[in-house]
Amino acid sequence: MSIAMVSTTQTDLPPQYCDVIVIGAGPAGLSTATALKDSGVGAVIVLDREDQAGGIPRHCGHPPFGMREFKRILTGPQYAAYLTKRAKAKGVEIYLNCSVVALHPAGQLTLSTTLGGMQISAKRVVICTGVREIPRAARLVSGQRPLGISTTGALQSMVYLKGKRPFKRPVIVGTELVAFSSLLTCRKANIKPVAMIEQGAKTSAYAVCDLLPKIMGVKLYKNCQLLSIEGSQRVSGVNIMKADGKTQRVDCDGVLFSGQFTAEASLIRMSHLALDEHTGLPVVDQFGQCSDDHYYAVGNLLHPVETAGWCWQEGQSVAANIAQSLSKLQDDKDEQQRLAVTLCNDKISYVTPQRFAKMDFENASGNFQLRFIKPAKGILTLEQKGAVLWSKRGYYLPHRRILIPFQSIDKKVDFEQNQALEIHFTEQ
Repeated sequence: MSIAMVSTTQTDLPPQYCDVIVIGAGPAGLSTATALKDSGVGAVIVLDREDQAGGIPRHCGHPPFGMREFKRILTGPQYAAYLTKRAKAKGVEIYLNCSVVALHPAGQLTLSTTLGGMQISAKRVVICTGVREIPRAARLVSGQRPLGISTTGALQSMVYLKGKRPFKRPVIVGTELVAFSSLLTCRKANIKPVAMIEQGAKTSAYAVCDLLPKIMGVKLYKNCQLLSIEGSQRVSGVNIMKADGKTQRVDCDGVLFSGQFTAEASLIRMSHLALDEHTGLPVVDQFGQCSDDHYYAVGNLLHPVETAGWCWQEGQSVAANIAQSLSKLQDDKDEQQRLAVTLCNDKISYVTPQRFAKMDFENASGNFQLRFIKPAKGILTLEQKGAVLWSKRGYYLPHRRILIPFQSIDKKVDFEQNQALEIHFTEQ
């Protein structure tokens, strides 16, 4: 199937008022907007600061994308174009080169556009701003600032969008899924990485991924730490420390930092919306609703980082919740009771949602999603007032999605006492 890139550049300003505004034109945002139109919602617009819609997949020139959603295998650019085309075909208006600079109560936004600043508002606002990789400076790696240092996102943008090759023999730092994606990008650009470095004893991605560097002839170092980068004008090598404490120099002409994603949450952190104390990310309930009922959040903003297909599916679910909320008469809206969901173990990095509202368990769908900071073996439990609602024994690895299905807690949750749901972990 041939899918051409779809031009979505708007030269006019967005309307001052609409039914739903979606911030972010990645998989989560475009999925949400398209599903809203399918649900009969009137005016739906998408805002994005980039000059092309599609999000991160735009510069992931390799497959597989689209299997979960469309039962077909697409490259990243094909997938981004297909999402954009479907959204526009449903009547979604996409405004590019348009940055949201402030969120205000009751769905009021301040924008910066190529034609100037403006205020707009909507009945509902969906925040889908996604994630970015942590660069070198935030990782505190010593050395000068030579050419040849990049993140995976920057590399893929240079290779697939600009036809550039920033280095020929880099070292890749990290072994999350995106690191193996970078190997495919390197192969596309005839770049031959000399090594991959992982600080832990196991790769962060699934063990089967270890086969790819072996096939490509790339040395994989585990229990290894990057100490410093050498070179003044261009990277000439790196110094690494192995598990036994010995150091080694690796000749290379570039360093590719991958993974360690952080959410693009600065917009929310400057707003009135409640933030999670562990992550600084927005507090949401299982319907995606924030502390201000006009606002919703979905996608990798809530859980750095999941696949495009997973974010697309979340967009579908949140869109259904928004459409249902819009269909209610203003007089019929009841103040919904929400229980806090708290973490009671420092080995767990986050849980989302952080609030749990009453729901129809006959049709319950969705999950609590959490991740561990370090490998841990033991029993994970969801409790309320000391009563165990759900438990699972397992060996939990970092950067792996762990789910607690809402359906599994059935009608065990007691809303009457207004007691928090607690996530516990007992190491064994």
